[in-house]
Amino acid sequence: MKNSKKNYLKYSIPRLVLSCIAVLAVMQVYAQESLSVIANQEGAPTELSFKELKSVFLGEKQRWDTGNKVMIALMKTNTKLGLTVCNKVYGMKPDQMNKYWLALVFQGRVSAPYYFNSPTDLQNFVAQNPGAVGILDERVENSDIKTVSVDGKKSI
Repeated sequence: MKNSKKNYLKYSIPRLVLSCIAVLAVMQVYAQESLSVIANQEGAPTELSFKELKSVFLGEKQRWDTGNKVMIALMKTNTKLGLTVCNKVYGMKPDQMNKYWLALVFQGRVSAPYYFNSPTDLQNFVAQNPGAVGILDERVENSDIKTVSVDGKKSI
């Protein structure tokens, strides 16, 4: 009995330590990911607080002060960037975020976000649609798009 307990501890503790290291490494990757909020030149302001940003991306703000309809552009939640946005902006897991939006859409309270497979497609959508706003993990050089500062910073 003593040998089996020793063997159990001998193998369980290293596994536990490795599991903790893996979890911390994943959390650090998400924490370091720098995100930029982009918007069409028409509609969104050039600066938002994080609270205002979250309100926009939760569908609580339906129109910009200019009158343009808010059109949310997101990467699909099965992409690395989509997962990062779920965690960092929404504070949700992808399935929680998808359920959140499904509930709002079926209640008729909001229009669903537009989802994209590639950052280029998301960027093109934002450039072509007044009121569109999205989140990317790269800088955008396009005269039809502006970067929205959040709490005075160019990235979140």
